[in-house]
Amino acid sequence: MRMRKKKWTEPYLQQREDVVVFHPQEYKGKWKELVPCQKLHVEIGSGKGDYWLQMSKLYPQDGWIGVEKCTDVAGIAVKKSENQTTAQMKFIQGGAEDVTEWFAEGEIDVIHLNFSDPWPKKGHAKRRLTHENFLKRYQIVLSDDGEIIMKTDNSGLFEYSLLSFANNGFQLIDVSVDYRREVHDEDVITEYEHNFMAKGQPIYRAIWKKNGGVK
Repeated sequence: MRMRKKKWTEPYLQQREDVVVFHPQEYKGKWKELVPCQKLHVEIGSGKGDYWLQMSKLYPQDGWIGVEKCTDVAGIAVKKSENQTTAQMKFIQGGAEDVTEWFAEGEIDVIHLNFSDPWPKKGHAKRRLTHENFLKRYQIVLSDDGEIIMKTDNSGLFEYSLLSFANNGFQLIDVSVDYRREVHDEDVITEYEHNFMAKGQPIYRAIWKKNGGVK
């Protein structure tokens, strides 16, 4: 279901200069200076921001950039961060197709893809964030030993992604088809993920490492 248009989000985002980056291309190659860190994480499709916000608390020494295409959803995410943002946190309202415009070659250490829209129809495959068109962009902006961490509740998207990554020069280093069967201290469980778990739905997770591949 489409979210109803929220009139407050766009003006609100304009007010949050402390965290929202309005011209991300101006920081290409300079992100680790803007968010002082040695390790830079970028979450593409941050949704309402729970993962971005909570992981930045769990790993405050790292840099955390949230990216969300939908203005209304981005507004909700940034609103949640009021009085909780740090110098290591920034947010971009935009789409994954522009990552190579915003980030320099090898600048990102970890890309997070959490519960991305599965776009189940075959004709919509190019919109999936694990389609080869996006993976080629990720290859460029990831560091030499950079990683992509993906979580989803959608088995179809997960199966598609396993093949897509394999065909585009990524090395699968970890995979689980029931990730929350055990406790994992290294990441947070958002309210969104809890909802799936409460229904008994498995959480699929995989980690890929950049491994040469196509640029």
